[in-house]
Amino acid sequence: MCGELRIEQDGQEIVLMGWVNRRRDHGNLIFLDVRDRSGITQVVLDKEVSTEAHAKAEAARSEYVVAVKGKVRRRGAGLKNPNMPTGAIEVVASELLLLNEAKTPPFSPAEDAIANEEVRLKYRYLDLRRPQMQHNFELRSKVAMAIRNYLVDQGFLEIETPFMTRSTPEGARDYLVPSRVHAGSFYALPQSPQIFKQILMISGFDKYFQIARCFRDEDLRADRQPEFTQIDLEMSFPQQEKVFRVVEGFLTAAFKTASISLTTPFVQMTYDDAIRNYGIDKPDMRLPAMVSLTDVLTPELRDSLKIEKDLPVLGFVIPKAGTLSGTQKRALVEEIRATFGDSGLDLLDVARLKTNEAFASLAASIEAKLSDEQTRFEAATKQVDAADLVIVITPKLGTPAKWNHDPQWIYKRVGALRLQLAAKFADKHKLFEKTGTEADYKFLWVTDFPMYEWDEETKVWNAAHHPFTSPHEEDIKAGRLTNDKGAVRALAYDIVLNGTELGSGSIRIHRQDVQAEIFRSLGMSDAEAKQRFGFFLDALEYGTPPHGGIALGLDRIVMILAGATSLREVIAFPKTAKAIDLMVDAPTPVSDQQMRELHLKTVTRT
Repeated sequence: MCGELRIEQDGQEIVLMGWVNRRRDHGNLIFLDVRDRSGITQVVLDKEVSTEAHAKAEAARSEYVVAVKGKVRRRGAGLKNPNMPTGAIEVVASELLLLNEAKTPPFSPAEDAIANEEVRLKYRYLDLRRPQMQHNFELRSKVAMAIRNYLVDQGFLEIETPFMTRSTPEGARDYLVPSRVHAGSFYALPQSPQIFKQILMISGFDKYFQIARCFRDEDLRADRQPEFTQIDLEMSFPQQEKVFRVVEGFLTAAFKTASISLTTPFVQMTYDDAIRNYGIDKPDMRLPAMVSLTDVLTPELRDSLKIEKDLPVLGFVIPKAGTLSGTQKRALVEEIRATFGDSGLDLLDVARLKTNEAFASLAASIEAKLSDEQTRFEAATKQVDAADLVIVITPKLGTPAKWNHDPQWIYKRVGALRLQLAAKFADKHKLFEKTGTEADYKFLWVTDFPMYEWDEETKVWNAAHHPFTSPHEEDIKAGRLTNDKGAVRALAYDIVLNGTELGSGSIRIHRQDVQAEIFRSLGMSDAEAKQRFGFFLDALEYGTPPHGGIALGLDRIVMILAGATSLREVIAFPKTAKAIDLMVDAPTPVSDQQMRELHLKTVTRT
């Protein structure tokens, strides 16, 4: 292979095959950099060694496919290339075969980056030749294999589930497949193997896994594709902690392929704590947490500063981002206020408080509280200073306690601002920069999610997860499923890495009576539940063991490990943001005959 040759092979006769990465013509000497998946080797075509090979090299151009026979030799003094693993040697060719020609490509795979992503996707086969892309897919293969081997060693069975199934509500639109045999009926591509993996537990396979393809017809973005890959697993008789240990085990194996050693167990945090401390259910632990300053502001201080009495006051620090000019500070204040709009939240200027004798002690108390969080974050005594950007957000008089039935809305708005400013000042705090160590990866388990979420448009409570998630036993016993849905907690959990949700899971409902009650609590009649999930409800009546599991996004894991900014960098043939495959030009219309066979016709809407 082109990337394998080293100085130890000096003098050996070898054969290389690959693409011409670059060509340099020096008259009697022509140099070809020949590339394959493993790397690049410099090949020398010397007219005095082989006139025929030299003549063929004159015709060679970038991306021609060639075969080279020759002898490895050390490069001369001062001619070594320290930037290439093969830079200490070169191959003196005795024979050269031009196996295939190539048109001038729209971009060169030798380029480190190509600005136009649409061109990259249209000519994906050229884009995938680039060393960075080759590295990404080698990493993906190693990660998938490490996960598969770990789970098999733990006694899991790999079982495939159908791609063509029935449409069930799982949070996104289904991709539908019309049936030729059954006119007017449709299969659906699976959004996940959820029901099938639960049925596998009913079937007695106590440990199932699958690296599964999933399909969702939803709006796309950098970390979302219409078809994606999950590491899907399910277990019988588990506690949450057992699921956590299995996931931590296979993630440790996966990250080891990238020479990253992880420390387990990972940190755990309830959903409520995540919202209170970070304002989001997928906290980025690389940044200091938010701090409650509610107790620091007495009723008297709130009166003086015109702050709503019974609502939270929150602060946070963006390290090393506070050295701003007066103009920059004013622009930042305007930006923050525009972010909050007319919600009733406002920025409290701590620097100005310091200059007012009546509020100087308040400013000192605020900074002391924030310094405590800085110390916890950095594991060393750390005082807030002028280099740090201090943000304190207060509710103005008349600010509502709830927004769209959400009592935690203030935490969420402030949490969003924290992330916005962290991204804005990333070049100053440098907390997102890679060091190549475990410190780059902050894992977290988030537990005890709400069972239901309020839909302001329809004015009903919907399942916050799929409707097979088990609520806490005490919430069932307390009758909250019918009289206090907002207080019901689910036995649901997420695994989060650096502010990205890698996967979600839960302990499932294994009793038919509880499952029926959950359907009813969602406003679904027994007849409707039977019509949509009859086969599954029937299965629950034949001795279903307690079970639970999780699904993690393989694409996202590889994206983070590869340091990529988009899933399109780790999916071989991805779609654009408009769900188009530019290389094969899909989707496209089909023939009238195909439409007739499927009992379909299209209608143009006005």
